Amino acid sequence: MNTLASSSPHATGFSGWLSRAEAWLDRKGKGAWIAAMVVAFILFWPLGLALLAYMIWGKKMICSSHRRRCGHRGAGLDRTTGNSAFDAYRTETLARLEHEQADFEAFLQRLRDARDKAEFDQFMDDRASAAAAEPQGDAETGADTPRAG
Repeated sequence: MNTLASSSPHATGFSGWLSRAEAWLDRKGKGAWIAAMVVAFILFWPLGLALLAYMIWGKKMICSSHRRRCGHRGAGLDRTTGNSAFDAYRTETLARLEHEQADFEAFLQRLRDARDKAEFDQFMDDRASAAAAEPQGDAETGADTPRAG
């Protein structure tokens, strides 16, 4: 009985192809897994469903300790690099950016407050001009007409 796997060291069969494909997708990241799943759904929906199940139960979509593979690039901002000058520069720059963000948010709030005040002033002016254009009411007209009686 001669098998394909035993006759050639490079021909590992279908399971070897799947292992190589899995390793290649792992190297490419989560996006490659999602793209492969979408293509599998388009070509043959049960294959896409099987790939989705494999990704969920094989924990391909759950981040582990490999933060770079999972896409957490900003997660290590609080750790040191070992270079004190760079760490001080980074800390100073982040503090400056946080201060600039707070200043900008305060500026936006002042703009919103000024806009709200201008809109309210416009409303009050419109209301006052509408009240001035309206007739004075029964008190004036009652004085001009004689009383019957």
